[in-house]
Amino acid sequence: MKKHAAQLLALTLTLAAALSLRAAAPVRPLEIYWIDMEGGAGTLIVTPAGESIIVDTGNPSSPNQTDTSAARIHKAAVAAGVSKIDYLILTHFHMDHFGGAADLAKLMPIGQVLDNGIPDHDSDGVASHDAQFAKDITPYRTFKADSRAVMQVGQLIALKQSDGAAPLTFQCVGARKQVFPLGGAGITNGINPDATQHAVDTTDNANSIIMLLKFGPFKFFLGGDLTWNMEGKLVCPVNYIGTVDLYQVDHHGLNLSNNPLLVRALNPTVAVMSNGSRKGANAETLATLRSVSSVQTMWQIHRNTLGDTNVNTDTNYIANIPVACEGNYIKCSVDPSGKSYTVSIPATGVSKTYATVLNRPQ
Repeated sequence: MKKHAAQLLALTLTLAAALSLRAAAPVRPLEIYWIDMEGGAGTLIVTPAGESIIVDTGNPSSPNQTDTSAARIHKAAVAAGVSKIDYLILTHFHMDHFGGAADLAKLMPIGQVLDNGIPDHDSDGVASHDAQFAKDITPYRTFKADSRAVMQVGQLIALKQSDGAAPLTFQCVGARKQVFPLGGAGITNGINPDATQHAVDTTDNANSIIMLLKFGPFKFFLGGDLTWNMEGKLVCPVNYIGTVDLYQVDHHGLNLSNNPLLVRALNPTVAVMSNGSRKGANAETLATLRSVSSVQTMWQIHRNTLGDTNVNTDTNYIANIPVACEGNYIKCSVDPSGKSYTVSIPATGVSKTYATVLNRPQ
């Protein structure tokens, strides 16, 4: 009897110690990685519960190429402790966004794929490009994944919540030129977006899937390659997004996008640009970002080598200075409370911490 009692006591103490250690374990932050796709796009999100989301996958590999878009995503994922991509979200069907998906599927398992539905013809509607598009899209159409579905406007990604961390949601707020009115209400500003319209965009960019991530009070906007007219309609005459902390600059920073109506309505604290050395970071976009008083820092994946220094942010906030670079990424780590976040370039050691804007209009 005494022996059994002693064994029970020992087991109880062991379980109590294990529970104590578990309770004392730090809660993981929310992490966002902007991976250098050399002018393409690839944003990796790792949740406090350890789930992973890749939004866009850069370009496909060339023969004998080893430093591919997929390899860079995989490298960042491994550094983040990720062995599987739980969700792959494709914003639209341009090569610099879908091209790396099939290569990535060879490097690590892919869970659910969400996109606008693979078109049967060239995504930009150019009939003479149909044959090439059919060839280019085949690897994406056929790579192995657990499941595939069309992203629905308003859809919430079924992410796991983490004990001790702020509530987390990741929602599609627009796709295929449709906008989801969050909560059925928004901020009426009465601005007519038609007053500053550009020519109608007939490319697939205008169909981009638009995502909004909320982590407690922290908000992150990701709009793919959304272009000028759709950006205006997203926030005017009613702003259904509200303001955000972090803005992934649309369309690599090209001036076909980044309508000042959108940027001013979002009123971000930080802007991160997935540009290339000779693509994006246009002067007009940089001027728009500089004109918004809320923007404290602009971060770029690459230094723009096509213009003067006025088209680049401060050198400290550029992840890759040389054209022949090592593919450095930009990282954001959001405190488990969602009340602060740190943006950094791990390869250079540069980092900056920001306070989340609390009590903002939603």
